[in-house]
Amino acid sequence: MEQVPVLEAKDISFSFGNSKPILKEVSFTVGAGKFVVLTGRNGSGKSVLLKCLKGLYQPTKGSISIDGEDFSKLPKRRNSSIGLVFQDAESQMVGQTVERDILFGLENLGIGGDERRRRFEDVVGLLGLSPLLNQRPRTLSGGEKRRLAIAGVLVMDPHVLILDEPFANLDLTGVRQVLEALVALHTKGHAIMVVTHEIEKVLAHADQLILLDGGRVIANDKPSKVLSLVEDYGVRRPSFQGRPVPLEALTWLK
Repeated sequence: MEQVPVLEAKDISFSFGNSKPILKEVSFTVGAGKFVVLTGRNGSGKSVLLKCLKGLYQPTKGSISIDGEDFSKLPKRRNSSIGLVFQDAESQMVGQTVERDILFGLENLGIGGDERRRRFEDVVGLLGLSPLLNQRPRTLSGGEKRRLAIAGVLVMDPHVLILDEPFANLDLTGVRQVLEALVALHTKGHAIMVVTHEIEKVLAHADQLILLDGGRVIANDKPSKVLSLVEDYGVRRPSFQGRPVPLEALTWLK
C-alpha cells in the first residue's frame, strides 16, 4: 500500500488580483521522512509558493493536503502543520535568552509539564544548543541563529519543516552547523524541504529535487535525474576544470 505523503500540493496557481499568474499549476509531494530540495532562479516563484503552502497566501486554485487531509480552505491549519524557517532568522526571535526563545512557541500552544520538557530537551539536544541556553539570541553567530530558528519551529512538532534559503549570508562554519542539523533531523525521520539556489551546499543529502521556473514545475525527480537541467533554468551547477562536480560531492560537510 502506497504511503500517504506528508505534504501534497496539487495544481497550485496564484496571482495578485487580475495580474499575471505567479504560480501555474504547481504539483509535487513530500513523502514521510524525505529530504527535498526546491530550486530555481530568483523570481521563479519559490517564495510565493512557500507562503501559499504555509497559509500566508490563499492559492487562486488547486489543493494542499497534509497527511492526506485537504487543508486548502484552512490556512490556520496549514500554518500550524507546516514549520517555516525564514531566510532572516532574527525575524523569528522573540525571547530574551535562547531557552526562552525555544519555549515561547510551546507556551503559546498551551503545552506544559512533561511534554513541554520532553520537546524542549529533544530539540536542544538534536541541534546542539545546550551551551547557548543562557545567551541572548542577538549575540549568536549566523549559524547559531539559524539553528535557534529551526529549534523554535521544530519544538512545535510540525508535520513538515521548510527552510527558505537557510545558508544565505553564512560563513563556512555557519553553513556546516546548519547542514549538520538538517542531516541529523533527516536521520531522525523528519520530512524536510530546503528551498535554495545554492545546491552545491546540500544536494548530496537530498532524496528529491524540484526545479521551478516561471511559476511552473520543470522537473521533479531524484537529484541524479534533474541535476543536468538546472543550468538551463538559471541555477548554477558547480564545475571543476571544466567538468561538472558529481552529485555526491555537492555538500559543504567534510
